[in-house]
Amino acid sequence: MTDIRRTLLWVVFTMSLVLLWDAWNKHNGQPSFFGPRTTATAPAAGAGTPPASAPAGVPTPAATATAPGAAPVAAAAAAPVAAQQVTLTTDVVKATFSSLGGDLVRLELLNQVDEHEPGKRVVLFDRSAERTYLAQTGLVSATGAPLPTHLTPMNVAPGPRELKEGNELQLRFESPEVGGVQLVKTYTLRRGEYTVGVRHEVINRSAAPVTPQLYLQLVRDGKALPGGSSFYSTFTGPALYTEASKFHKVSFEDIAKGKAEHDKRADNGWIAMVQHYYASAWLVNQAQPREFRSAKIGNDLYSIAMVLPLGEVAPGATKAQDAQLFAGPQEEKRLEAIAPGLELVKDYGYFAILSKPLFWLLDKLHGMLKNWGWSIIALVVLLKIAFYWLNANAYKSMAKMKAVNPRIMALRERYKDNPQQLQTEMMRIYREEKVNPLGGCLPIFIQMPFFIALYWVLLSSVEMRNAPWIGWITDLSAKDPYFILPLLMTASTMLQTWLNPTPPDPVQAKMMWIMPLAFSVMFFFFPAGLVLYWLTNNLLSIAQQYLINKRLGVLNT
Repeated sequence: MTDIRRTLLWVVFTMSLVLLWDAWNKHNGQPSFFGPRTTATAPAAGAGTPPASAPAGVPTPAATATAPGAAPVAAAAAAPVAAQQVTLTTDVVKATFSSLGGDLVRLELLNQVDEHEPGKRVVLFDRSAERTYLAQTGLVSATGAPLPTHLTPMNVAPGPRELKEGNELQLRFESPEVGGVQLVKTYTLRRGEYTVGVRHEVINRSAAPVTPQLYLQLVRDGKALPGGSSFYSTFTGPALYTEASKFHKVSFEDIAKGKAEHDKRADNGWIAMVQHYYASAWLVNQAQPREFRSAKIGNDLYSIAMVLPLGEVAPGATKAQDAQLFAGPQEEKRLEAIAPGLELVKDYGYFAILSKPLFWLLDKLHGMLKNWGWSIIALVVLLKIAFYWLNANAYKSMAKMKAVNPRIMALRERYKDNPQQLQTEMMRIYREEKVNPLGGCLPIFIQMPFFIALYWVLLSSVEMRNAPWIGWITDLSAKDPYFILPLLMTASTMLQTWLNPTPPDPVQAKMMWIMPLAFSVMFFFFPAGLVLYWLTNNLLSIAQQYLINKRLGVLNT
């Protein structure tokens, strides 16, 4: 029974190392121990046609018309040279649009610094040799009739391109008539917002009624982006939300294999493309029928689309459809205000049920302290207070174990050739001294989900990016540049080990010192915010454990 507690801790420690090492492999593009890679590989040349679930009747670069069932997106990443580029700049974004289809082809987030290229800003949407990530819209017909799409050249209306006065900028694209139908797109960018208003006006200039469908889609390659933690991996890929099924991720690999499972129809919901810290989403908040489609549309190129039937448009009539395009950081409070469930794009892993209230509390503390570093410390203090009596019982149990440890070691020496008698005598001592060998384990397992949940909060919150604490810590989401916090954490871990009872087994006693050292090495590469959290927790635990050991008279001499 003496070794059960240490065995359980060994299991927890070993599994932590395995999971962290697995996440390191995934971060560096290596296969996972527990499943296939999430980034799909490019198909061989001559791959088949896109899945039939995608919007139909849209021309591709390879042909001017496609049969129903073809994907609503170009397989080529680059637009024709003749396409005009128009850039709008607000206080928070620099958005570049193409006159080919009126697509949003580049989005620079002016308040978000690129951690890999200091001095540059984060680029979300992009169409370049390295990346493809686009927001596209257009019209399709259930009958396959030609209509304006995201491949239709459009005229750009004149107007201001930079937000200097007022609170909004507008950009208007007008298509030529295609099949007697004209499409007018109007983008509205507002001061301080990452949400773009998009109005589509369908003008029927033909002599017959038309029944177009509007598709809103996001297109992205399957390449993993640099960034995030070196020891864990968050989801990158499409996602959608409906009131019936809630938030659902769709992996690139499932799309490539034709195994993507998600709601196909609803009268509510939205689509998104998610990555660490940032997301984009097409939103239509009013209730109306819509269809959700995902497809592989090219060489390592994927789309997720929301298709809205617009009903019949009579000759000479105009029908308008409003939508919103969110593209920016996953700031939880901002996302909650934009659309139902949009805050779920922030990846908390399997502990969202605990992570969300912990972030809420952390955000409230930040509102008072105005510093994320001090907020982390305050949150740890509150958690230690909440678990005070649970920890106190654990430390009392360990202190009692430490008090009887000399007697246990003497028994081991006396009965080293009689394990059964050894166990009997050990259990007698535990009963006499009212010691529970497992007393220190239960609190650890009860608190572990909270600590893991807080781990995900600190690593998933874009609010921590470029957030300073004090002095040399200028970014809580990056590692400590001078390794001061990891060194302090290592020292605190060793002190905590010294306060624990020494195992009777000499091998276990040595491993008891090696384990925290090996564990501490990983923290040299962790974000400073997480190391600060762990260091604060260690210091508070040491203070509580020291006082209990002193009261029971079991401090080492």
